[in-house]
Formats: sequence, C-alpha cells, structure tokens
Amino acid sequence: MFTTRFQSWVRARAHTLAARLGNLPLSPNQVTVAGMLVTFGGSVMVGLGMLRLAGVVLALSGLFDILDGALARATDQMRPFGAFLDSTIDRYSEGAVYLGLAAYFLDRHDAFMRPEVIFCLLALGGSLLVSYARARAEALGFESSGGLFARPERVVAIVLALVLANPWLLAAVVALLALLTNLTVLQRMRAVWVQAENGESTRLRPGTGPQASSTGSSTPS
Repeated sequence: MFTTRFQSWVRARAHTLAARLGNLPLSPNQVTVAGMLVTFGGSVMVGLGMLRLAGVVLALSGLFDILDGALARATDQMRPFGAFLDSTIDRYSEGAVYLGLAAYFLDRHDAFMRPEVIFCLLALGGSLLVSYARARAEALGFESSGGLFARPERVVAIVLALVLANPWLLAAVVALLALLTNLTVLQRMRAVWVQAENGESTRLRPGTGPQASSTGSSTPS
C-alpha cells in the first residue's frame, strides 16, 4: 500500500537522523514517551476544535513513532521492553485520539451518543482489536500483520481529515474507520484460520491449540 511504501521511505531517512541523535543523552524509550505526550496534546486540540493544528501535531507525533525504532537500531539499544513499551503506548495514543474526536463531536452537537460518537467507539474497538489480533497470532506462531487498514493507514486518514478541517468529512472518515478497522480484524482472523488449517504455526505442537493456551501467561493484554 502507499502508506507502507511511504513509511519505508521515512524510516530510511529517520535512520540517518537517528544516527546523528545517537550522541545525545536520549534513549529510544524517551522518544517513545515524548511521542505519546505530543499525541495527547494533539488529542486535546481535537477536542477543542482546533482541527488543522491538531492534524499537524498528530502528524509530528507519527515521526516520533518512527524515530524511536530508528534510534534503537542506530544505537544498538533494541530491547524487548522497548518493543513492549512502544506497542503499549501506541494503544494509549490511539485511544487518546478517538477520545478527542468523541469530545469534539459531543461539543459540536451538544448531545449525548450522537452517531459520530458511536462511530468513534466502534473505530477505537476495531483499532485495538487489529493490534491484539496480530499480537495474539504471533504468540501462537502465526503471521497476521496484513489487512486493509493497519495503523499507518488509520493515522494518515485521521490526519488528512483533521488538516482539511471539514466536520462532515471528519465524521465520514471516522465512520469509515469504524467499518474498515473491524474488517481488518476479520481479515487477520481469516489469515490465521487458513494458517491453522494448513498446520503452519511455528510454535504449537500436536495436542495443543488456542483453547489450551488461551489462559497462559503469554497472552498479550
């Protein structure tokens, strides 16, 4: 997809920048947390109706999300906890954006549970499940990173809608995300089902299965 190719292009340039930042007393985890704080700030702006500025700020936060990984590779600081922290903070950041959108729609219509707010909740649930489906699949030895609307596509869609600052377009994008995020979950479920039917798991042994390991300590939260 275009966003995947664009992300690869940005990552290549982020590595060059990360190499220059490697001499600073700056850790990848600090960059990750800084990106979350920037996202929180952008989400507050969304709730306040500062849509264009919020779009710019959220686009900037996406650069932090790319830079932390590049910095970890450039400085040889790739650690399991760093990957865990990055993934967890991504979920907080995405939740904050949808919370800001819901606050914006509630304030705009001065009503409770408008359709747009319901779409925000559905899109948030779908977004979280997209990530969970991948994590759970990988824990069971399957590959499940595909699908129509992964996180890069979701970020780009929201940022573009905010920068254009059209309330109706923003509502339409959120409604579309409510549909496409959950469709992506179904796509990943189907991909895992096909692999399971073909016995392609790299970790499950004969006599085990998802039911046997569903309560194990390796279950992602």
